[in-house]
Amino acid sequence: MIDIKLIRENRELVKENIKNKFQDEKLPLVDEVYELDKKVREVQVKADGLKADKNRLSGEIGKLMKDGKKEEAEEIKKEIAKTADEIVKLEEEQAELSKKVKEIMMVIPQIMDPSVPIGKDDSENVEVQKFGEPIVPSYEIPYHADIIERVCGMDKVSAGRTSGEGFYYLLGDIARLHEAMLACARDFMINAGFTYAIPPFMIHSDVVTGVMSFPEMEAMMYKIEGEDLYLIGTSEHSMIGKFKDQIIKKEELPINMTSYSPCFRKEGGSHGLEERGLYRVHQFEKQEMIVICEPEESMDWYEKMWKLTVDLFRSFDVPVRQLECCSGDLADLKVKSCDIEAWSPRQQKYFEVGSCSTLGDAQARRLGIRTKGEKGTYYLHTLNNTVVATPRGLIAVIENNYQEDGSIKIPKILQPYMGGKERIEPKK
Repeated sequence: MIDIKLIRENRELVKENIKNKFQDEKLPLVDEVYELDKKVREVQVKADGLKADKNRLSGEIGKLMKDGKKEEAEEIKKEIAKTADEIVKLEEEQAELSKKVKEIMMVIPQIMDPSVPIGKDDSENVEVQKFGEPIVPSYEIPYHADIIERVCGMDKVSAGRTSGEGFYYLLGDIARLHEAMLACARDFMINAGFTYAIPPFMIHSDVVTGVMSFPEMEAMMYKIEGEDLYLIGTSEHSMIGKFKDQIIKKEELPINMTSYSPCFRKEGGSHGLEERGLYRVHQFEKQEMIVICEPEESMDWYEKMWKLTVDLFRSFDVPVRQLECCSGDLADLKVKSCDIEAWSPRQQKYFEVGSCSTLGDAQARRLGIRTKGEKGTYYLHTLNNTVVATPRGLIAVIENNYQEDGSIKIPKILQPYMGGKERIEPKK
């Protein structure tokens, strides 16, 4: 949510930002909220004037009563009562207008960073750089579900009976490799200076609307029936929510944390071959990182954060690339975002395994996350980034470490988490 002052002072900038995001249907909202905000302030001025009159009249009553002018005092009391009623009506009108202003402001997108490439959708995202050589071996790389089944590492049929489509059982060494990646990612982030946390896996609706836009919420979140609770789609939701309505001491900044959680997402629709495997599922696990910092530090943190994900995947022997998200692919709360994509030797292309974003003060403004400085209280900036999400990250490790004999080589960094095991062998 942007600052209303920007609407008051530079409507054209806000409109240009909307056009660059190819959301022209939202353009009328800028003028609408401008007029509503003007009415809010007009009503406020009128109410303040009446309150001043009421206070002045109240001061006259005592004097009149002292001078024995009871009838005049009674007339002023009636005038005060009438003024009080008008004030109540004006306050109700102001509250209703302010509510409409907030509803519209929640829909107007955040101002993007000037460096964001302009494009209509994810097909126009821009490759920035590659890390590691994308190798296609001389032998065939089977579909990841087939590789996993050959080592008896997955059971989607049973999961279909217990839970339906989009769920899975991981078994044996594959389940162990899955957890090894998460444990390694945890230790990697702790060594990078981040504080480890395990957050709540359910959050209230006011936290959900504080961390994401309404379309994202509807598309992603599972609602707990009969409760004001949602299952988190990523631990960023509850980690940023941790600081809701807080004024954080400057000496505590920046706050950099890494968190583990299961994640739950609707992920509707059919997606062909990928539907049979582990790429698009309703439940997965994730190591996340979040930062809350001073506004002038947010872009530096953005660069540090996505590079940490690159370093981790390179330690898994997985080639990756950084892909800059264009304006049309940028969620409304985001200032700038990039995806980290892993190389798939089977498909001979990259696929998304993580996303890094700076949201400016959008989430902080919605949730009331502030600090105090020499110029008063102001909103902080928030950032988030995927360290590793499995099973997508698991797919990348399996494909890039698949051997011609059907075994899976375990990256050296993960071997201590696998009891020293160096390979996962196919079952006869």
